[in-house]
Amino acid sequence: MPPFRPSLTLLLSAALTTLIGCSEPQQEREPEASGLDNGVSDYPVTWRFALEEIEGSVQHVYANELKERIESISDGNIELDVFPYGSLGTSAQLTELTQDGSVHLAFASPGHLADTIPEVGVFTLHFVLSDHKEVNRDLLASNQLLDLFSAPYAERNMKLLGFVPEGWMVWTANKPLRRPEDFQGLKIRTMTANLAAEAYRAYGADPQPTPYSQVYSDLQLQRIDGQANPVFAIEEMGFYEVQSTMTFARPAQFIASVVSNREWYEALPGEQQQWLDDALAKVAQQIYRKQAELNKSRLLKITEDSNISLVRLTEEERERFREASLSARDTYIERAGDRAEHILNTMLDMIATREQELAGSDSGDGY
Repeated sequence: MPPFRPSLTLLLSAALTTLIGCSEPQQEREPEASGLDNGVSDYPVTWRFALEEIEGSVQHVYANELKERIESISDGNIELDVFPYGSLGTSAQLTELTQDGSVHLAFASPGHLADTIPEVGVFTLHFVLSDHKEVNRDLLASNQLLDLFSAPYAERNMKLLGFVPEGWMVWTANKPLRRPEDFQGLKIRTMTANLAAEAYRAYGADPQPTPYSQVYSDLQLQRIDGQANPVFAIEEMGFYEVQSTMTFARPAQFIASVVSNREWYEALPGEQQQWLDDALAKVAQQIYRKQAELNKSRLLKITEDSNISLVRLTEEERERFREASLSARDTYIERAGDRAEHILNTMLDMIATREQELAGSDSGDGY
């Protein structure tokens, strides 16, 4: 767990209080359940949901769907306040706010969370997930996968509520990236967790951990040479404006986890906990389709608004990257331990079993 930073927590808590105070009159906020109370209060109750992405993103779509459903299921007794990226701090800071109960719900992506929960670094590895969309959807929605990660999250005072796929990571640079050798010395932006850089070190790249909000300026000023994100993020953050080439290699999907403060969740009255569980289950059924639609529409917008080159790797080219990526798995196990090795092997077995079951069906998972 990262060291506790009281000054940071106090600063962000003050910002949170200011934002909440500006959003509605104080008299309407008095019934609200605070971060780590016993969960019992007069209705309406307000829950705070912090996002790692800006408005219009997959996470924002997810949050709005959850808001609509939780408020409908509860007949308005639960109100969900959504805080897009930048409202409360960086991704790592949002995780701290969740751990101490300042926010109730949040997104926590492996690319930064792996410094706190090393086991989730499995989602930063390349060529682990299937090319078959049904396989990935079933894997990420399975109770078995959630059970594998429940204890690591709980040990950091977080309740894992689900995994959310946001689309395949696409590489951008000022040249095509067709071979591992093309990454040699390339300064590529990665998320801030140490494990997030390992996949690119395996290709010979020079990873540059960089906060999301800083990526555009660093690309523009050529402090970094490239970055990787799903298409929707490349469009909404304008990365395609300062890069010449998008390379579609399908190395990994961007997987986010939805979490809550563990003590807060366990203290919720049974009625409220059931409302939350039901709303999460309904949103999970919709988000896979919605993220695919969003990535598709954003790619169309990119091609309409720019002359950026689109490079799609052949299966032979992808295989060279897959082989080069395998060394990062050893690093993951070495750093994250026996439990991480069990998680990786279980995921690979689940994927292989499901692929065999679906052998022959045409359901590729790509743009």
